[in-house]
Amino acid sequence: MNNEFTFTVKRFPLDENYHPSNSTRITTNFANLARGENRQQNLRNALTMINTSFNARAKWDNKNGQRYSVELDIISVDMEIAGSSEAFPSIEVLKTNIIDHETNQRFEGIVGNNFSSYVRDYDFSVLLLEHNKDKPSFSIPDNFGELHGKLFKSFINSEVYKNNFNKAPVICLSVSDNKTYFQSDNQHPVLGTEYVPNESSLTEQYFKKMGLQVRYFMPPNSQAPLAFYFVGDLLNDYTNLELISTISTMETFQKIYRPEIYNANAAAGSCYQPSLKNQDHSLTQIVYDREERSQLAIKQGKFAQTHFIEPYQSLLEKWSANFAA
Repeated sequence: MNNEFTFTVKRFPLDENYHPSNSTRITTNFANLARGENRQQNLRNALTMINTSFNARAKWDNKNGQRYSVELDIISVDMEIAGSSEAFPSIEVLKTNIIDHETNQRFEGIVGNNFSSYVRDYDFSVLLLEHNKDKPSFSIPDNFGELHGKLFKSFINSEVYKNNFNKAPVICLSVSDNKTYFQSDNQHPVLGTEYVPNESSLTEQYFKKMGLQVRYFMPPNSQAPLAFYFVGDLLNDYTNLELISTISTMETFQKIYRPEIYNANAAAGSCYQPSLKNQDHSLTQIVYDREERSQLAIKQGKFAQTHFIEPYQSLLEKWSANFAA
């Protein structure tokens, strides 16, 4: 059954000239920036913020704060289904690359960072909503996230992944605004202070089915913890520069999209409850429509339903039942 799917990896530079492809989810962080009249300035500003953040964090032997820059590649993964003439856009992630201008060296960063998936949109914005429609209490459908998790594992364990990337992915997301996070005594020189949530979230459970565990850290000089989803050992499998590339990239996006949390004027304390209603925050020079993003997620979920879930339902059920991680 593992021969039913073939993965293809495509790379596109994320720079000020980037234009989203037709297969890119337009709710994806970087695609949002590349829309409208100010698209080029949006991208330029975001990339500048990433580089500034990186150099502020990589302070050793970096007297003028200009030693490094970060280059970003969009990794687009298409999935070809046996017997079909069309490939389905499986996932998109970001790959960081680090340029040391003092030594003229280029280092591999981390793959993952942002995470985009049409099937995840289907699960959360179509399946979950329909399952709970007109019901008195919220519940989760049977096998929720099972197919998506197995598709992700299939890609991560594939020869295609191993031929393109040297290390397992790290996905960096925002904290949840309906959970409380408690500061621990654990400190890391780059990741910062570790926080522990009061309970598990649906997102945590969903990513666990993808083979990913999560830890929450608030990096030095940050305003709130970030959620790091990973395989293996987050603290020892990656270099300091690799971790900084992910922090600087994803915190920049969160400052743009969730300024109430990540661009707040007061940093998280020992007991932290994130809130999107926090008025005490600063805005970046980049504006984006959060309401539009929610509406588009439903459209993208229905796209997956129409072009992937329903046409291949029988094949997917058989493949999932026989999948061995």
